[in-house]
Amino acid sequence: MNIFNEFKNKIKLIYQVISVQNNFFKDFDLSKCVIEIPRDETHGDLACNIALVLAKSLNRPPREVAELFAVELEKDDNVLSVEVAGPGFINIKLDQSRWGKEIETILFHRQNFGKNNIGVGQNINIEFVSANPTGPLHAAHARGAILGDALANLLSFSGYNVTREYYINDAGSQIAVLSKSAYLRYCEALGDRISDIPEGLYPGDYLIEVGQFLATKYGDKLKSLPEKSALEKIKPIVLNIMMKSIKKDLLRLGIEMDVYSSESELVNEGKVSDAIKKLEEMGLIYQGKPEKPKGQLDSNWKPRKQLLFRSKEFGDDIDRPLQKSDKTWTYFASDVAYHFDKLTRTNGLLIDVLGADHSGYVKRMTAAVQAMTGKKEMLKVKQCGLVTLLNKGQPVKMSKRAGNFITLSDVVDAVGADVIRFVMLTRKNDQAIEFDYAKVTEKSRDNPVFYVQYAHARASSVLRQKGKISGHTNLSLLTDVHEIRLIKHLATWPKYIESAVQNYEPHRIAFYLMDLASAFHGLWNAGRENPDLKFIHQTNTELTNARIQLVEATASITKLGLNLLSIKALEEM
Repeated sequence: MNIFNEFKNKIKLIYQVISVQNNFFKDFDLSKCVIEIPRDETHGDLACNIALVLAKSLNRPPREVAELFAVELEKDDNVLSVEVAGPGFINIKLDQSRWGKEIETILFHRQNFGKNNIGVGQNINIEFVSANPTGPLHAAHARGAILGDALANLLSFSGYNVTREYYINDAGSQIAVLSKSAYLRYCEALGDRISDIPEGLYPGDYLIEVGQFLATKYGDKLKSLPEKSALEKIKPIVLNIMMKSIKKDLLRLGIEMDVYSSESELVNEGKVSDAIKKLEEMGLIYQGKPEKPKGQLDSNWKPRKQLLFRSKEFGDDIDRPLQKSDKTWTYFASDVAYHFDKLTRTNGLLIDVLGADHSGYVKRMTAAVQAMTGKKEMLKVKQCGLVTLLNKGQPVKMSKRAGNFITLSDVVDAVGADVIRFVMLTRKNDQAIEFDYAKVTEKSRDNPVFYVQYAHARASSVLRQKGKISGHTNLSLLTDVHEIRLIKHLATWPKYIESAVQNYEPHRIAFYLMDLASAFHGLWNAGRENPDLKFIHQTNTELTNARIQLVEATASITKLGLNLLSIKALEEM
């Protein structure tokens, strides 16, 4: 049990006492009761809002309620004093020796410290990356890939049964363009001279290898076929090559998917029709003319009667078309079917991780999932902000191999997977990131991944020098302000895990680790200025043992946090 849950239970027990004394109702909801460490150290060690939570229900002023709790809390052996502050906050000052128990708890649980059962075994499907298989992954795909993977790690750590999924968009016009582009490179491999790639085809050099593979496999046989027949043979081959490339790039980031779903299989198996039929049975489909699109209008747009989904009934801006005028399904119809398929397979929550250019997608899909399930919270959408690649402040040149963007593989080659993973989590998912090659590889406190990994390496060096301590250690000797600050931050780890999971925000773990590294480096530097604060004290073995366990707890949580982000915890740098 961590200190926050411990004091939450104390609050519950105290309420049972004061409810009898004051004739209050017996039961109350603890979910809004918050125990936390105040930012201002003068406000004590712990702060609690219970009086503000209860005041209205008890029809008493918050400060009066707070005073009742304060009287009982002061009877606790670990509590030095209690102060009622502001409108009714309870500030608790602890005996400093109490913090040593947090070190014992951390070292007892090790890599399970902070593990919880928020998910209670629920299924949850996270779909992320899902880039069109028309070329290698580009640098911006890294952000969604890392967000989805780190979130999957956190949710698994918190009791969810997680599925990582990639949706292959292999049924649209872009795949026909890919096949034509590969055919052109095939002809080139056979000796045809290609001066410029025609507009509308994919220009990247990565298709040269595909053309050479086709030439080796078929010789000139494809050239003797009608182009349509040749493209039908090429399509599955080039798709397979593209997906192998994408999987290889993801693996370089440490990411493996559990499921790859195909849009074309969805269509061919009649699952789009099945999903639309379900909506029709629910009375949510009608023939009508869609509203005029907002923003810049396509000059060819005309209002035509189409099959529409009543998405406005579920919070969308307009009712959405499901079928084109030629009776083929719209992209939205396929997406509806795909989410219906995921719901059927997962039987649980869905999370979609999308790029910055998918803002119009959010309302329509949340509307569709709500319609299919009757629940508002079955789909969560996490959008990623833009990523700008720089080198010493200057834009990075485009990749010749890709044609018009920087490949993810290029970035991994330049800075390594650990750097990419950490930096992409140093902003909230919907905020823009500037990724500067020079800054993210410099060895300074301004480089967050270096700063955190260096903290673990420093802690590891201390442990190698002294060795781990076993048996009872007097942790109450840890009383210096720098030591207590570090212990307090270590103690907050379970709260950060819960917050990151409940808000689907893995960047909170990166922020936590940066703050933890700062607290540890602060204690290290204090030891340089004051020899009495060094981890290994020259004359006091008992104090040294206590500090070694503090270092060991710091290393343990730093490693745990980095592992959850799938980043190596380096022992030497």
